[in-house]
Amino acid sequence: MPSSNVKRLLGTAAVALCLMTPGGVVASSLAGDYLAGRQASFDGDIQAAARHYGRAVMFDATNPLLLERATLAEISLGDLERAASLASKLVDDGHRSQVAQMALVAQVAEAEDYETLIAMVEDDRGVGPLVDGLLIAWARLGTGDMSAALVQFDDLAGQQGLANFAMYHKALALASVGDFESAGAILEDAGTGAMQLTRRGVMAHVEVLSQLDRNDDALTLIETAFGSELDPGLSQMKTALEAGEALPFTHIRGARDGLAEVFYTLAAALANEANDEFTLLYTRVAEHLRPGHVDAILLSASLLDEMGQSELAVKAYGSVPDDHPAYHAAELGRAAALRDSDRVDAAIEVLERLSKTHADQPLVHSTLGDTMRQLERYEEAVVSYTNALDLFEVEGRNQWFLHYARAISYERLDRWDEAEADFRAALELNPDQPQVLNYLGYSLVEKQIKLDEALDMIERAAAARPDSGYIIDSLGWVLYRLGRYEEAVGHMERAAELMPVDPIVNDHLGDVYWAVGRKTEARFQWRRALSFTVYGTTAEEVDADRIRRKLDVGLDQVLAEEGAPPLQVANDNGD
Repeated sequence: MPSSNVKRLLGTAAVALCLMTPGGVVASSLAGDYLAGRQASFDGDIQAAARHYGRAVMFDATNPLLLERATLAEISLGDLERAASLASKLVDDGHRSQVAQMALVAQVAEAEDYETLIAMVEDDRGVGPLVDGLLIAWARLGTGDMSAALVQFDDLAGQQGLANFAMYHKALALASVGDFESAGAILEDAGTGAMQLTRRGVMAHVEVLSQLDRNDDALTLIETAFGSELDPGLSQMKTALEAGEALPFTHIRGARDGLAEVFYTLAAALANEANDEFTLLYTRVAEHLRPGHVDAILLSASLLDEMGQSELAVKAYGSVPDDHPAYHAAELGRAAALRDSDRVDAAIEVLERLSKTHADQPLVHSTLGDTMRQLERYEEAVVSYTNALDLFEVEGRNQWFLHYARAISYERLDRWDEAEADFRAALELNPDQPQVLNYLGYSLVEKQIKLDEALDMIERAAAARPDSGYIIDSLGWVLYRLGRYEEAVGHMERAAELMPVDPIVNDHLGDVYWAVGRKTEARFQWRRALSFTVYGTTAEEVDADRIRRKLDVGLDQVLAEEGAPPLQVANDNGD
């Protein structure tokens, strides 16, 4: 049942209906804006939700439901000042709200009013158990009481499930005041947890080691954690370390940075666990407390894109300065968000510019290649993939996909020799990769060459991915090509179960049925295949006219008209 607040709001719906404009748009009203804001929230449209709830609050500034939802929308947009203003009204009226408390905590933390922050948390006006414990620790440091801060970190570490977060932040706090020996000891303790194994954690540890005059150990840590494929930020660190420079500790410069890191750390941990809308609240607070926290900005942008808020994601990615080491990552994200908002030309422009400014980054070229391949601009895709591959002095297992993607582009350009060479190069790097085995095997089947090898490849792919409709279709199809029709039937039927509306799979099943004399069922499958050519996932690859001809005269006659060999059952030896 609706709450009393909702009932009251919906009770004024008649007023809203009276305010309908001739075009059918509801004029601004309490119920109209509430309902519009509610719908915008369901749709994930943050900007519209903030706008409508904000207007609804103007009609009823005492309604806790409206205040809370407006506060939530403003935090999601990153406007913490507006959120705190709404939250203050909500709390002053005697209502409890975690969202409101988050906005007010952010306001006090931004002002570096650490005593008030401690009082709020101790008065149960914080954000949540883990956050609150870390907030108090950093606030103690902010008041200058490092001993109390360390006690708080240790107390928090003693609570079940919290040791990882507490000890990681304790290490950052120690490093922020110059106690690199103690910070390093915590970060090197394998029992501490996984926080220090994140990219940001490793970079903080590298800076600590460098401050301890242990550049060689720092270089070893980078290589162990990231290998030889380094992004610009890591490359800069490596270059400085190799030159004997002492890296400054930049990850936390003071208590306010530590408070921001609390929210970012939690957001990073929640990213794969909680819903995106909830996680976004934490990244927005981190951004607010530490403007220029690029990792938080990138995570916010990624969350927004996942939520379907492409325009907001584009804006967030665009806020990363072009001289920042993570600029290329931001631009790659911006290009993806532009594509998601159907601004393909703008996305390509971003990627092409990036391929010039960051020409030494394989990921930039491969992303441009992926984009061109998806747009069926295969010649340009080949160029980009080649540029990416040329940047590797020694290829490793991870480069299999570049060869695979370039092979697909070559195959679509009807440059088979180059395609086959790339497929086989991909398999040399990753011998049991099911996608490569299937694509190469299926291509050999279609060309009716090396069929025994194709069967072996596809059987290996099917063993690895028994629930892949594409791969099971390939297995049935190669058996059909080999004349082993009865064996093909079960696999093709299974493929049709896995991909019931795929036109190619249904067409193949029809051919297999025809080959074993089940002609009525074959015609039924061909008709199904035709019905799916309008919207099926592989509809563009289906020859609808050929299917119609099979329905008219049968598969045997079509093969004869095409000059193809007639259907012929393999002998007992499989030949």
